[in-house]
Amino acid sequence: MNKKIPFLLIFMVGCFITGNMIGAGILGLPIKTGVAGFWPSMVGLLALSAALFFTAIVLAKESIKRRQEIFHYPSLYQEYFGHAGKWVATLANLTILYGLLTVYLTGSATVIARLLNIPVPRFVILLVFFAIFTGITFLKPKLLFKLSTLFVVLLWISFGILVVMGERYVDASRFAYQDWKMLPAALPIIVIAANFHNIIPTICKKLNWNLRDILLAFLFGAVVGFVMNAIWIQIGIGVLPLKGAGGILHALQKSLPATVPLANAIKTPLFIQAALMFTLTAIITSYISIGRTQIDFIDDVITNYTRMPRSAALNFALAFAPPLIISLVYPDIFLDALDFVGGIGKVILFGIFPCILAIRSMRSLAKRLLIAVPALLLFCVILIFKVGQGLGLSHIKRGVNYWTNNFRPHNYKPQDEFRK
Repeated sequence: MNKKIPFLLIFMVGCFITGNMIGAGILGLPIKTGVAGFWPSMVGLLALSAALFFTAIVLAKESIKRRQEIFHYPSLYQEYFGHAGKWVATLANLTILYGLLTVYLTGSATVIARLLNIPVPRFVILLVFFAIFTGITFLKPKLLFKLSTLFVVLLWISFGILVVMGERYVDASRFAYQDWKMLPAALPIIVIAANFHNIIPTICKKLNWNLRDILLAFLFGAVVGFVMNAIWIQIGIGVLPLKGAGGILHALQKSLPATVPLANAIKTPLFIQAALMFTLTAIITSYISIGRTQIDFIDDVITNYTRMPRSAALNFALAFAPPLIISLVYPDIFLDALDFVGGIGKVILFGIFPCILAIRSMRSLAKRLLIAVPALLLFCVILIFKVGQGLGLSHIKRGVNYWTNNFRPHNYKPQDEFRK
């Protein structure tokens, strides 16, 4: 018989879920969703949040069924889809982990360089950040937890300051702009901002595999995360113009986190400091967590899928060298990397595969048709658009030529870049 879980623990786990959601994804939300407009973005956020909540329940039930101390999604999918499923899941997981580490490195360097105006090359900032916070990932778990807790507290404080100050500068007339054809372009980053699936096995273990308590924690954490994402989109779209220097299209072209153009638009010292703190704490907490996860996952892959001997140095090199090299070669890849992670890695691992599991296990045809199938179709649409974009097959011609490297309005003039 399971012990009764204290409500305080459920509350704390819910906060942990929200903290996991508020990372690099939220930093790019207003920029990527801004090209579609506020109301299309809200519809996309609501639909994907509901679909991801459904797949979180599916994966939680799978975790409860196994009650494993160490749970890896590739092993789960191997049970259902064979070796092909295992390798697809492994590649998807590597896409997520490598992509996110790249996002954190490029995002941190961009924000520090632009908001602090440090007179050193950006690659130097990136290397310093990499050295410090990669080193922190090797600290003892107890000390690491204390540091992470401190960063999360700073994250909440800075976000509160940004919201209170940012609301004063919101122009409600900007919410009238809508371009529904651009909504598919916004969906991959919403996937990143609305999911917490990588920590589901940890949550299930923490709550003694009790489905009711797990669902309560999921609901609290996901709802708070949804509200924070919605508020951040509202502030970003409400404060930033669509066109002109410092606008949404300009930030999209330069691959900037939303905090950079917002700080430039509001220009008060407190807001700039809060923007810097929010960005860095969101990145640092996630970087430390993903870095540890990547090392463990690389070790698992080498141990179980190859005949190579275990080596801490090799694990470190395979975990961190690829994202570091990519970040140095492509320093302006922040938003593109987020798109790639959300539109391919997370959609496959935490969207499409769980929906297929649900369709296979659901006894009720009505539930399949009303819940699992629409969710599966939504995730498949995102994947198809993202793959089509990569192959040069996806084109949307209205307002913004989003699917090429030149983000320009159809009536673009060079002087627009310098107009407020």
